[in-house]
Amino acid sequence: MTHTERFVSMGFTDEQFPAGTHMCYIYKDDQERKEFIAKYLSLGLQGHEKVNYFVDVISPEEMRAQFNELGLNLPLEMDERDFSISRALEIYCTGSKFVPENTLQKLRSMYALSIDEGYSGTRISGEMSWVLREGLEDTDRLMEYESLVNTVLLDYPLTAICQYDARRFNGSTLFDVLNVHPMMIIRGQVVRNPYYVVPEKFLANYVAPSFWS
Repeated sequence: MTHTERFVSMGFTDEQFPAGTHMCYIYKDDQERKEFIAKYLSLGLQGHEKVNYFVDVISPEEMRAQFNELGLNLPLEMDERDFSISRALEIYCTGSKFVPENTLQKLRSMYALSIDEGYSGTRISGEMSWVLREGLEDTDRLMEYESLVNTVLLDYPLTAICQYDARRFNGSTLFDVLNVHPMMIIRGQVVRNPYYVVPEKFLANYVAPSFWS
């Protein structure tokens, strides 16, 4: 897919970044997280991007209400082509199985559809705690997926923030999270991640840890 490089605002920092930036947000403060993400999504809507949010901790309806409280006004009649809130499990898993290739194809389709429908691009954000739910298969492939996202975004430059709760993931997993995201959010600023490892190198040496050990 051919595209013209463009730059986008995150909403919580004055700096602009190339569309297709893949960043992680490792957080401990829930209120700060919601405020940052609301600003990020709001700027996407203002920039006529197709915006998608993948919620895990609460229901889509509760998430919509929280965003409204934070000033991200989302009327109930808003066309979901503009903004949608989906359950993370429905996006990342087929039944009870996580298949990275399927989710990567969903990302490609999201971006392609947004361009076909006349949007300037796509931005997404997902709560990654879904992977900790019991009864799911192949969740140990999550970091493989996160690394491969970087290759997909070269041709399908949707902008993505992956949210990881530092209180729920162990240190080994969080270090892998840093390895697979070129950018990270620190105290409201997006910075180039010194721990990032390109997909070819990361996947050649990766051994999946337990999320709970």
